[in-house]
Amino acid sequence: MINTLIALYSWTNGVIMIAIFALVCITLVGFLIHFMSKGKGSEESKKLNEDNSSEY
Repeated sequence: MINTLIALYSWTNGVIMIAIFALVCITLVGFLIHFMSKGKGSEESKKLNEDNSSEY
């Protein structure tokens, strides 16, 4: 009985939607990591802090 009920259900649409969602999530995480690693280095941020503190 269970085997006949499982055979009536098509898994294709759900699998495709989950795969697309996973691809979007992986892409967004990749962009986030890229932008975080592309940030200012410690030397540039120290120079910026020194420039800002000398104005006061």
